[in-house]
Amino acid sequence: MSETFALRGAIAHTPTFERFELFPDAYLICRDEKVVGVFEHLPEEYRGIRVIDRSGCVIIPGMIDLHQHAPQYAFRGLGQNIEKPDWDSWFDLYAFSEEKRYQDLEYAQRAYGRLVSDLLKSTTTRICTFATIHRPATELLMELLHRSGLCAYVGKVNMDRNSAEGLLETTEESLEETRRWLQNSVGRYPHVKPIITPRYIPSCTDEVMEGLSALMKEFGVPVQSHLSEGLDEIAWVHQLMPDISFYGQGYDRFDMMGTVQPTLMAHCIFSNQEEFDMLCSRNITIAHCPDANLNYSGTAAPILKYVRSGAKVGLGSDVSGGHTLNLMQVMLQAIVASKVRWAYCERTGKADEKRDVLTLANAFYLATKGGGSFWGKVGSFEPGYAFDAVVLDDSRIADECPRSVYERVERLACLGDDRETVEKYVNGTLVYSKSNCVGEG
Repeated sequence: MSETFALRGAIAHTPTFERFELFPDAYLICRDEKVVGVFEHLPEEYRGIRVIDRSGCVIIPGMIDLHQHAPQYAFRGLGQNIEKPDWDSWFDLYAFSEEKRYQDLEYAQRAYGRLVSDLLKSTTTRICTFATIHRPATELLMELLHRSGLCAYVGKVNMDRNSAEGLLETTEESLEETRRWLQNSVGRYPHVKPIITPRYIPSCTDEVMEGLSALMKEFGVPVQSHLSEGLDEIAWVHQLMPDISFYGQGYDRFDMMGTVQPTLMAHCIFSNQEEFDMLCSRNITIAHCPDANLNYSGTAAPILKYVRSGAKVGLGSDVSGGHTLNLMQVMLQAIVASKVRWAYCERTGKADEKRDVLTLANAFYLATKGGGSFWGKVGSFEPGYAFDAVVLDDSRIADECPRSVYERVERLACLGDDRETVEKYVNGTLVYSKSNCVGEG
């Protein structure tokens, strides 16, 4: 049985989408890897437990990155200002050229090792990530994440058409390697799990999609992919599947839209009404990636409209379509993106989408409890939730005036980085400490 203990400090979390719960000085109690609750005074029955005093620090739930491309972390910060700003040139110059390197396990070890090390120092405790088509490197990434103590869903990517030389599988190879990967990884680790990952419909034939659907059902694993990120992409899907009325139907015909297993779809910017209704009524979680959306689409998904219509939504860094793993920064960009969308709607008379602006509490919820719902009771300090917590020392960015917990969280979102991370706990276990780098071995 795990230790019962408490963290003491300023505490912030969002049990609802609309509001923070803020405590200037309180105790966050962990028992059996779960949150007992937040208490301004230590309850009598817990007076004898170990108290880790982090007074002066801010304690928040671990953040959840619902969408990233692990192999692309190597070229973060590059390719967003290429002279010919289109997807083809970006894939050719950066994404595909980098992903080819992961057939070399020594390279994969170095590159993925850097990613995992940097994730440990961030506010992120759980990720959903795309690997590459290479099974051995995908299994290596899962092993590194397991050793770190972070929680993750990792996908071996499938591509049997419309890919670059060196990243194109045969249909048979794609399905055989996926089966072998699932056989090797299902149940292997307690907190790092496989997720079926067709890159997107243009890269996967119907035969591969049928095979992946069968494997999804056989092994009981969820699905992740991309959906309605760009208008050109949507037009391409309709060319490949002329009988569908919306992009998501292309996944739905293979039971990959939340009817059999949980589904995670990134972007969902240009969904039509039929697709919107499906996203709001099925066991589907939307990964909102504001950095990448502003970088490459110049717009953002109608997030408030999704949430208020019942959709499950969290945040994704989309590294390296986005440029940072720092979900505090992604959270801030989500707010900025919502303002851009609001301004557009104001000027084009779309009355139903006016005032579609996220607050800090809204964005924080998406980064924590919203994304955490893909795992269940994760991302909040409510009783019974997984004890995922990050301790942040904001003294580097403080001023000479006393600030509320809300103001401290706001400033951390704007100015904080991994220098502020003091400790990180996942399921009640310390996985990172600035003093001794737990979890990096």
